[in-house]
Amino acid sequence: MTETVFEPIPAEVEWVGRRVIGCAIAVHRALGPGYKEPIYVEALCLELDARGLRFEREKPITVQYNGTIVGTHRLDLLVERVLVVECKVAEALQNVHTRQVTSYLKATKLRLGFIFNFNVDVLMPGGFKRIAL
Repeated sequence: MTETVFEPIPAEVEWVGRRVIGCAIAVHRALGPGYKEPIYVEALCLELDARGLRFEREKPITVQYNGTIVGTHRLDLLVERVLVVECKVAEALQNVHTRQVTSYLKATKLRLGFIFNFNVDVLMPGGFKRIAL
């Protein structure tokens, strides 16, 4: 079995990623843990907009099997058309969250995704997961 080898994530995508991390940290510092997920998503959207980052909220994506659409899903956020962002309010990030974002990256053919768990005392590093393909 051969292993897939990916090229490094492009610098412009990494730049977007750093900006998004800054936005999430700002939201978490202001709100802290304890709210429901939609509140953090809304606040993150406000922060992204304030920093001039384009995003799509609840972006529908299709899932294909052998070239046939077998379902749809919605991304929490698609930032600058290059970065998938999934927001969570969980006790801890789990493997299922990583698998979810990995599947979103495969479906969208994008390379980078972030999971932010806002239900932590400090967002970085415990409430953050980076997934790169």
